[in-house]
Amino acid sequence: MSKKVLVLYYSQSGQLQSVMKQIVTPLAECDSVHCDFLEITPETPYPYPWSFYEFFNVFPEAVYLDGCPVKPLETEDEYDLIILGYTSWFLSPSIPVTGFLQSDQAKNLFRDTPVITVIACRDMWLMAQEKMKTMLSDLGARLLDNIVLTDQGKSLYTFVTTPRWMLTGKKDSFWFFPPAGVHTEDIASAFRFGKRICNALQHDEECATLPLLSNMNAVNVNGKLIATEHIAHRSFLIWCKLIKKAGPQGSSGRNVVITIYTVFLLTLVVTVVPLNMLLRKLLAPFRRKALARAVHYYEQPSGK
Repeated sequence: MSKKVLVLYYSQSGQLQSVMKQIVTPLAECDSVHCDFLEITPETPYPYPWSFYEFFNVFPEAVYLDGCPVKPLETEDEYDLIILGYTSWFLSPSIPVTGFLQSDQAKNLFRDTPVITVIACRDMWLMAQEKMKTMLSDLGARLLDNIVLTDQGKSLYTFVTTPRWMLTGKKDSFWFFPPAGVHTEDIASAFRFGKRICNALQHDEECATLPLLSNMNAVNVNGKLIATEHIAHRSFLIWCKLIKKAGPQGSSGRNVVITIYTVFLLTLVVTVVPLNMLLRKLLAPFRRKALARAVHYYEQPSGK
């Protein structure tokens, strides 16, 4: 009897789609696995590349998990495993993915089903995955594994290269900046996860509680970014409430507050962020155990 796997994703640039295809290839080639490879499609498409105000107008909805309506998918009634790929929008799962997980169709598909999440993003995904854990739990699903691929280059570089990519569609290297996005070698190496999942399905390992991808370098947490993500997310919650109160998406009131927020953000990056980095470096020797515990927590369930 063949195992049924549902692979879902939403990808604007095509990068996440490439990652998902690498994972799916071994499954599609396996005679004992039936794989449905489907893209989540919002009823009203989001632009790509984005304009500046279009991008920041979805900021509050992304952070507060206000999902958009999505088109129903042609699926089986139930699956042995679901592999869900998503990107991070403002430290949250992308709005179309959130919208699908809030749909009646998702309630039926995910209930009592093991799920492997796949993330391709800049470098900050911890808060997005925490929200994803909650949504999956609310659906009655069981998070089995997590795979994370992050952009090449240092955080300070990706702070420039990623917005350039989203706002212009250009991801090539320029000046001293590396190309935007996940390294092509990292995308190609995702093939190994598909091989492991295929083998696990043939031995009914998805039915157990243990992760399938531990010790495969599926996820690595940058401990230096944990505090930054927590601080940024708290700030996001405050600013998003102000932006929402200013008016609906596209309104002049919302755009004014977005402009103020952008100035605030840039000021923060050149003043508070360097001081925060210096402070963390000074306190690091006294926080090693706490940081190790935090890294261990966020790397679950797949670990190193």
